[in-house]
Amino acid sequence: MTDLLDHPLIAARYFFPGGGPPTSRVDVEVDGAILACGVHRVEGSGGWTLVSFHGNGEVVADWQGTLDRVVNGLGWDLFLAEYRGYGGSTGTPLLGRMLDDVGAVVEAAGDPAKVVVMGRSVGSLFALEAVRRFPSIAGLVLESGIADALERITLRVHPRELGVDAAQWASLEERLDHRAKIGGYAGPVLVLHTRHDGMVDVSHGERLAAWAGGPSTLKVFERGDHNSILFENAEEYLGEVARFLAGVRQAV
Repeated sequence: MTDLLDHPLIAARYFFPGGGPPTSRVDVEVDGAILACGVHRVEGSGGWTLVSFHGNGEVVADWQGTLDRVVNGLGWDLFLAEYRGYGGSTGTPLLGRMLDDVGAVVEAAGDPAKVVVMGRSVGSLFALEAVRRFPSIAGLVLESGIADALERITLRVHPRELGVDAAQWASLEERLDHRAKIGGYAGPVLVLHTRHDGMVDVSHGERLAAWAGGPSTLKVFERGDHNSILFENAEEYLGEVARFLAGVRQAV
């Protein structure tokens, strides 16, 4: 049976592929595509790695030269995950296959027990899928994350256009059940959101933090919006991430 999440209308209306290829590139082979990811290792990391899933309309290269310096400066390796069709990757951004790609990405990054996954905006879908597939992952960071993925998809694609019946729609809800995914994860969670996010309302962040199965921290910033959260709150934002990563390592 064809995965309904791979419907071409979802790919065409929800995703924005393109952009330039990364430097420090490492290719991850998945079913029918090559993902052009970025890797930045630092001496003394001990294998501890932050795996970052970026937002829509972004590519790995956008974060190179900035995020890698910050994360490496904290003594962590950084693995920047790329999506089908984005940056230097081949393939088409089909959501069902992209969720399946998460397993290969995490395995390429290193030992899940020494991995923290971070998802920004649409990247939260893949970070949450990662902790579902690898419950031993050491920590989860969600920035401007999405609590209800189908709500976001149906803003651009009506269920009637997908030709689904009630049972098929229920199967989509189950596959994208973020409450179940984060609720089933016992590790530490950090949720970052702005109160004035006009794209993904702050209630999404509040719900994700409340649903977490393990200890969670919710930080709501008063400045910035969906695309300026880091720029407007850089010192405080990076401080939250640094404390979280330090706490993960200290807990071992």
